[in-house]
Amino acid sequence: MLTSKQKLYLKGLAHSLKPLVNIGKQGLTEPLKKQTDTYLTQHELIKIKILEACQEDKKICAQTLSEQTTSQVVQIIGRTVVLYRPHPEEPVIILPST
Repeated sequence: MLTSKQKLYLKGLAHSLKPLVNIGKQGLTEPLKKQTDTYLTQHELIKIKILEACQEDKKICAQTLSEQTTSQVVQIIGRTVVLYRPHPEEPVIILPST
């Protein structure tokens, strides 16, 4: 579980990121979940854009993706979700201690 200090740090890092994944009218498909998982392994911190065409609630989308990729929701701003998962072997992002 991320502390508020760690979330604040990650929000700062995520500010300049571009969304890597777009959730459209198809919703949370299996290929989208796999793509999200791959990007999390590569980048650790990613932005996901939930398009207007998506019928699912943004909080449900964020929670579902978080659970299925074993990542953590850093923040939800508008229709943009930021997810974080440290690399299993060589983490690049070093979180501040509590």
